Amino acid sequence: MIKNIIIAGSFLMGGLVQAQIGISRESVSNGSVSLEFGDTENKGLLLPYVTDKTGITETGTILFDALDNKVKYLKDTNTWFDLSVDTTGTADLSIQGADREEQPGAKVCISTTAGGTDTTKGILVLADVDKAMVLPKVASPHLNIINPSAGMLVYDTVKKQLAVYNGTIWTFWKP
Repeated sequence: MIKNIIIAGSFLMGGLVQAQIGISRESVSNGSVSLEFGDTENKGLLLPYVTDKTGITETGTILFDALDNKVKYLKDTNTWFDLSVDTTGTADLSIQGADREEQPGAKVCISTTAGGTDTTKGILVLADVDKAMVLPKVASPHLNIINPSAGMLVYDTVKKQLAVYNGTIWTFWKP
């Protein structure tokens, strides 16, 4: 419990700082990056589990839909696109806490310019219009992430593809 409070507090404090952020790395690779993960560990980004998407309208939102166990992103204000494809997904919803009640004020905004003025809804908002997030890079995540969680998202450096895990299998996406 205390560990969760410390982690949440760290993220909230991070939201007050205007900066580029590297996680498991000392710095980001270039000025076009808002958030970048280290690529030396076999870990992925775990998306938030959502059971009610009705109020979500921000195009580009990515989440794990806990009702049908699929990773989805919002293509436009009312069309959810399924990144999981497979219908056999499963999820242990307890990993994101027994009390998954929405906290309307919970938000971390990473921006070099917006500061505390960004009004975009979301738990983690990358607000710069000229910067992107670099996903965790993992060679063959289906082989090297030993115990993936449903809703995990990584970049496969071998296949050079986006990889999402629905709780049962990995799905790979290539443009």
